[in-house]
Amino acid sequence: MMDPVNPMFVTFKAIVDPAQAREYNRLGRRLNVSDTVLSLAVLSILLFTGWTMRLRDLALHLSGQRFSIAVFFYVVMFAAIMKVAGFYLELRMFRLEHRFHLTDQKIGAWLWDQAKAWLLGIAFASVAAEVVYFFIRQCGETWWIWSWAVFVLFFVMMAQLAPVLLLPLFYKFNPLDDVELKGRLERMSQKAGVRVRGVYEWKLSEKSKKANAALTGLGATRRILLADTLLNGYTKDEIEAVLAHELGHHVHQHIVWGIIVQSLVSLSVFYVTSQVLLYVLHGSEWFQSYFNDLHDFADLPVLLLTAGLCSIIITPFLNAYSRFNERQADEYCWSAIPDVTPYISAMEKLEEQNLAERDPDLWVEWLFHSHPSLGRRLEAAKAYGLRRK
Repeated sequence: MMDPVNPMFVTFKAIVDPAQAREYNRLGRRLNVSDTVLSLAVLSILLFTGWTMRLRDLALHLSGQRFSIAVFFYVVMFAAIMKVAGFYLELRMFRLEHRFHLTDQKIGAWLWDQAKAWLLGIAFASVAAEVVYFFIRQCGETWWIWSWAVFVLFFVMMAQLAPVLLLPLFYKFNPLDDVELKGRLERMSQKAGVRVRGVYEWKLSEKSKKANAALTGLGATRRILLADTLLNGYTKDEIEAVLAHELGHHVHQHIVWGIIVQSLVSLSVFYVTSQVLLYVLHGSEWFQSYFNDLHDFADLPVLLLTAGLCSIIITPFLNAYSRFNERQADEYCWSAIPDVTPYISAMEKLEEQNLAERDPDLWVEWLFHSHPSLGRRLEAAKAYGLRRK
């Protein structure tokens, strides 16, 4: 149909019910906020009841007083408690996706994904805890600087390895069969100065009916991922427009700047955490009766509580930065494609398929959204198209 405001734009007629989209997103936000509050509550309970010391003593007993092994046992028990505490909310989220017909995934497959994610989380958490307490033992009060440096290196490494090591644990990927589309996307990437090492079909439909695309990896692992839910419902021009947006992030070096920003943010969080830990150990008589010394891993809830509260404070500002980046990527997209119409129709299809909320309240967008609202993006695209004409 013709757009009623700007007849020059041919748009996709979305049939999504705005009230339904608002309800889905409202319930999703409520579950996410509940999960955050629950996590902080469990950490507080472990800390203020002294149960974290009981876990530490049990871990030391099971490990035969071997410190590194004890840290691992503590992390496993800690992760089990957090998983059990939050499992009901995770199940509620799974049921929410089914309620709004956004997935056909069976409960067994979902449970298997949950198990894999939990085991992977234990592996990462164990390594992180070992690193932190190693530097606490070796470096004392300057532990946070060295831990931060290792975390930054690990973050960069995982950004490179995730497409080949982590994502295949949860999704299937096949080289894209559509030679014409593959060629178009590769030429667009070359024009943007981005060298990709393959275009893959992402079997997202096994877990979700939502559509998505991504340009992932760094260097030799950089690849284009196109969800089968995108390939099966969008024109080649629309898919090209979606990829052009992703390429915009690389053109504007958002990945490099993102690493820099995240590094500076994490540095400040590590510093604040170190100061809180020092206060707990030296400025509070109540806590001094609980913890033995700085490298007592029973104080892990202190570290996580502090980091979690810092994250809550910082996230709205990071979201604002992300929305700025998304606007830049959109502008590159519009300049890279012959006409903005495929972008507009793709966004409207995504609105329906992903049950996106077109015009959320401003406070919701500021607090929770890493992307500008769909309504703002569409209006900006139409205005750009009119200027181009």
